[in-house]
Amino acid sequence: MDTTKRKTVLALFFLSIHTLLLSGCWDRTEVNDLAIITVAGLDLTDDHKLELSVNIYATKSSGGQQMGGMSDSSGGGAGNLVVRSATGLTMADAVSKLQQMLPRKIFWGHDEVFIFGERLARQGIVEVMDYLTRHPTPRERANVFVSKGLAKEVLKLQPPIEQSVSDSLREMAKSHTGLNITLKELAQMMAGKTKAAVIPWIEIKPKQDGQEAFQFIKGTAIFKNGKMIGRMNEQATRGIMWLRNEVKNATVTLAPEETKGYVSFFLLRSHTRLIPHNEGDNWSITAKIETLDDIVENSTDLNLFEPKHTKKLEMALGSDIKKRVNVALAQAQKMNADIFGFADAFYRKYPKEWNRAKDRWDEIFPIVKVELETKAKITRPGLTGKNLFKSKQR
Repeated sequence: MDTTKRKTVLALFFLSIHTLLLSGCWDRTEVNDLAIITVAGLDLTDDHKLELSVNIYATKSSGGQQMGGMSDSSGGGAGNLVVRSATGLTMADAVSKLQQMLPRKIFWGHDEVFIFGERLARQGIVEVMDYLTRHPTPRERANVFVSKGLAKEVLKLQPPIEQSVSDSLREMAKSHTGLNITLKELAQMMAGKTKAAVIPWIEIKPKQDGQEAFQFIKGTAIFKNGKMIGRMNEQATRGIMWLRNEVKNATVTLAPEETKGYVSFFLLRSHTRLIPHNEGDNWSITAKIETLDDIVENSTDLNLFEPKHTKKLEMALGSDIKKRVNVALAQAQKMNADIFGFADAFYRKYPKEWNRAKDRWDEIFPIVKVELETKAKITRPGLTGKNLFKSKQR
């Protein structure tokens, strides 16, 4: 056999092998075969069963009939959102019961939000978290929230701006005006040294004056050993974020002393460093908080181009930060929930001392002394130092 024939035979052989390998996706799963979950709500029923409610994005062919639920506004017949609920003894049992109600296979890959109802949160979420972290399909980067009342009621809302409840809550969390906690971070806190955790608290603003009902973040739910033990309002939540080094976006408004009016600051950058100290049975922490800010509004008679005025405003801003942090710290120590990561800070610097005292941390944390050192720096007073619309200026 000459060289040309040999090359032809080899080419035909490899072509036939490739043809066998490209025979098609025999085990494919089409999008139209999936019940795509976008948000899940978990509640505790009156008979102490777990109720799982989900928003399902049901794809459909163009021109198909709409199912009951919220239709997608993007046009073209892309799909719609449907709310379905099922109850079970456990999370896995509820998922199984939900699957029996659906003609499509449940798909968790696009579920970016989990909401725990208030009753379930107070009862405990340990069993639910075991399923969400053990099962391979729930997304570990999904955001978690606790709702006032039933989580199922949040799923029924139709946000006026975003296309779905999932999109709305996720964008609120990403804005960092409140805490932004993922499933992975919640699991790490619950399994951490202190078993204390924080989750954003959401409420529903009822329909009024022609405005549809909508959900919004209002503070923080505090957890200890997997159970919700209390709440903190928006002011205390900002204190939590300062100590956890999680403040990304913020606008702070102050009323300076010795003048009338307000000055508003916009946060550009911030950093918090925890420095632990241990001397025998004395445990203390120095929290150094530094921030860079711009002034975005001035309704006082102060000329902000004057260094003496900006220095006073920097001190006032530092005092306001201390006030918020002290509110959060006092409430956390009263609840005996180390939600700031103090235990981790002590472990990193004093591993031997921590190991000897870790079983007594619930006795130590409430009496840990915290010294706050704040350094606020105003980088720019704005385009106008003076308020152009006030006749008298200092």
